[in-house]
Amino acid sequence: MENGEMESANQETHSQSGRRYTPVVTHDQAVLQMSSIEPIPPEIPLKKLNLRSQVNMDPSTRGESSDSHGASNGSQNESKLELFGFDSLVNILGLKSMTGEQIPAPSSPRDGEDVAITLGRPKQTGPKLGTMMGVFVPCLQNILGIIYYIRFSWIVGMAGIGDSLLLVSLCGLCTFLTGISLSAIATNGAMKGGGPYYLIGRALGPEVGVSIGLCFFLGNAVAGALEKLHYLMFLFARYVLGAVETFLDAIPAAGFFKESVTIVPNITSINGTTATTGTPTTVSTPSLHDLQLYGVIVTILLCFIVFGGVKIINKVAPAFLIPVLFSIFCIFIGIFVAPRSNASSGITGLSTNTFKDNWSSDYQRTTNAGVPDQNGSTFWDFNALVGLFFPAVTGIMAGSNRSASLKDTQRSIPVGTLAATLTTSFLYLISVLLFGALATREELLTNRLLTAEVAWPVPAIIYVGIILSTLGAALQSLTGAPRLLAAIANDDILPVLKYFRVKEGGEPHLATLFTAFICIGCVVIGNLDLITPTVTMFFLLCYAGVNLSCFLLDLLDAPSWRPRWKFHHWSLSLLGALLCIVIMFLISWFFTVVSLALASLIYYYVSLKGKAGDWGDGFKSAYFQLALRSLRSLGANQVHPKNWYPIPLILCRPWGKLPENVPCHPKLADFANCMKKKGRGMSIFVSTIDGDYHELAEDAKTACRQLSAYIDYKHCEGVAEIIVAPDMSDGFRGIVQTMGLGNLKPNIVVMRYPEIWRRENLTQIPSTFVSIINDCIIANKAVVIVKGLDEWPGEYQKQYGTIDLYWIVRDGGLMLLLSQLLLTKESFESCKIQVFCIAEEDVEAEELKADVKKFLYDLRMQAEVIVVTMKSWEAHVESGPQQDDSLEAFTSAQRRIAAYLAEMKETARREGNPLMADGKPVVVNEQQVDKFLYTTLKLNSTILRYSRMAAVVLVSLPPPPLDHPAYFYMEYMDLLVENVPRMLIVRGYRRDVVTLFT
Repeated sequence: MENGEMESANQETHSQSGRRYTPVVTHDQAVLQMSSIEPIPPEIPLKKLNLRSQVNMDPSTRGESSDSHGASNGSQNESKLELFGFDSLVNILGLKSMTGEQIPAPSSPRDGEDVAITLGRPKQTGPKLGTMMGVFVPCLQNILGIIYYIRFSWIVGMAGIGDSLLLVSLCGLCTFLTGISLSAIATNGAMKGGGPYYLIGRALGPEVGVSIGLCFFLGNAVAGALEKLHYLMFLFARYVLGAVETFLDAIPAAGFFKESVTIVPNITSINGTTATTGTPTTVSTPSLHDLQLYGVIVTILLCFIVFGGVKIINKVAPAFLIPVLFSIFCIFIGIFVAPRSNASSGITGLSTNTFKDNWSSDYQRTTNAGVPDQNGSTFWDFNALVGLFFPAVTGIMAGSNRSASLKDTQRSIPVGTLAATLTTSFLYLISVLLFGALATREELLTNRLLTAEVAWPVPAIIYVGIILSTLGAALQSLTGAPRLLAAIANDDILPVLKYFRVKEGGEPHLATLFTAFICIGCVVIGNLDLITPTVTMFFLLCYAGVNLSCFLLDLLDAPSWRPRWKFHHWSLSLLGALLCIVIMFLISWFFTVVSLALASLIYYYVSLKGKAGDWGDGFKSAYFQLALRSLRSLGANQVHPKNWYPIPLILCRPWGKLPENVPCHPKLADFANCMKKKGRGMSIFVSTIDGDYHELAEDAKTACRQLSAYIDYKHCEGVAEIIVAPDMSDGFRGIVQTMGLGNLKPNIVVMRYPEIWRRENLTQIPSTFVSIINDCIIANKAVVIVKGLDEWPGEYQKQYGTIDLYWIVRDGGLMLLLSQLLLTKESFESCKIQVFCIAEEDVEAEELKADVKKFLYDLRMQAEVIVVTMKSWEAHVESGPQQDDSLEAFTSAQRRIAAYLAEMKETARREGNPLMADGKPVVVNEQQVDKFLYTTLKLNSTILRYSRMAAVVLVSLPPPPLDHPAYFYMEYMDLLVENVPRMLIVRGYRRDVVTLFT
């Protein structure tokens, strides 16, 4: 081929794929000098290096382009680069940015998880955060909240030191194990925005990820809200209202509405038991309307801060956190310097006697304000305290929620999250010991601001700490929740969330407004007692999802599971998930069920309305592992008949013309469903393309996609395969040998009867048809040939009459089983089964009928048995055909066979060769040919006599006789199916598919 011809051919070929290459020929200098590629001189800056790739050049301009190094040298460099597919490497690595060209980052079709490596101008994005400001500070601010200041000492007084240590350890262990699981998943590759949603969704699938992610978003938006401040107020709302209530407690004059008054009885202790004595006192609390008014104002102010973006939040966050840490430091100083002699106030200072008195628990009833009262409406026990305290350890996801804003997620998330978790857990454990030794139980139970009273040097520091801690936690919640919602929206799983999408590096302003709207609604409601436990469940549900994700990924240990964080094990993740579930039921089994029901509803909605997100989640890996284990457990032995399922291999396109856009006969999928009981089972749809594999590989992939889509459209469980082979016979021979794995190989070959072969004069069909049947016999595959496929009933086309079986040879019960499977379908459920048995002599008829009836009874099959007596071949000759409908077909077949045989003999005589057919020598016994024709004629006559009105007829498939031309066998088959509108021709294989035993 000349060079010009090669170039035009290459251009034509490559234009189809959208890429152009310079042809490489044997005399090309680039081929001869591949080893002489010189490195780039160090004095040449990369930005000035001109890397022109042929992918962006028009062929007409290649010869005209030149650079400072000369046209020939440039052409050689370009050819060298193209020989190694360098244009692909350029696209992957983004090297074109060195020439100032902008190359879009490669991304997956769904979520764009691939990361572009850019060596040119860096992409302009927002400020990135480190471990301290990006993870540790947000987590610390979210964890340290109002519970520590006004409820923790009360918890110690109610539960005692012993149970309080157990309580803190249980909740802290839950979050610590979750932090370990979070660290492992977060270090297993690049992580985009969305935090726990991103991790759970990629591990457990989009449905689970979105359902838990939306629940976690609601938990962050309402934000654990939910402790009344006088003793259970509410998280985002809790944080905001907590700050407002503390402010109004400190400055009552700032309230616009009338204060409410609570009667608090005085508490004394007699012999270790508490009792109410003396004159009760009154406690003034801020008005609910004041809380609502100031809460809305504070929420709006925080929204303005969040709208400023990550840069503003980073500047504001330390201003909230430093006074909080200082206030906690002042509490510890005050505990150590508290006077030990002034016990009249209930504060004894650090005392061993007080420590011993407070060691045991004192669970009792209290008023709504938390004051002990024998007639109180609330009874506190360990389970109730778990529900009260657990929100104080939530917040470990605050850093991962901002994963899109982190410089290095794989380093910052593990270090920052675990450091914050250990720091706060240690703080809580030490505080239990110190508060338990500091004051009497009465003081712990009645003084809700004990931390302010003991703080050094003045209580005002604690008021400032409470306000700033709650506002800081509210700020982090208002920062993380919108980013979580935006991450869910960006994955485009739920179209309803499309309005909250943001560009990469952008701020989720609309999601922030939506979150603020929810927060303001919670603030206005003011009392969220019913929502509080549910939101706590959302946090626990999210933690359980993270643990289960790590457990699944660690247990499966797929090759892609290579986390940088090595301190993890599947048993720790499983323990963490179980702890989450246990804590959920400890808090409230009712709200556990409610939260699971809500998550399930979201899951169901996502399954119905959501788009598929192919993320390679852990469940798919689990299915793969389960399939492998199941396949190994099946072994190589034959499946027992009790466990036998039909796995049909369906030949889609042979023996008939179909429109180009229809890859399979529409009724083949309907028939495949008829071979399954209640839709269980798998079908393999195959088709062949004649030609060379190298040339038609892409066409085969396209055809396979079209066939898969068609199978889904027909609601048939199955897979599609397209084979490229020189001809159909070779293609099927490869399919029948290699298709399937172990005992999951197809066991039945299904194809359409070639009714058109004579009408269309398709002379190659007989040999191909016989070749396929012989291949099935050798490969030990059953065969089902469908005659009258065009008339096969659809799913809702009701059939009446009978299903007639002509059980001539033993086939392992396959024909009986197929008839029973047909009865399970709506279209054939009104039919009855008739079994026709062939007896050669009259004396055998009754005995055969009794045996068949007993056999069918033992098989639990309802069928009527009819025995037909078939005379010997000599008797047929004497009596002659009895059916006029079959006689004409019989004589026509005899005439055609005689003409074909005469032509074969004439060809052999002329060429001096032995008798040949289908490219191989044959031996024709004319008497045997007539015998086969007579036998087929008699069977066709019998079918027409008894089954002319049957819904479908099943008959045994005769094997192709040895040394007979394929043309003769097609004549036999044509005579067998003559005038029968709908027939299944069945051949079993060397095994039983039904059994008498249970």
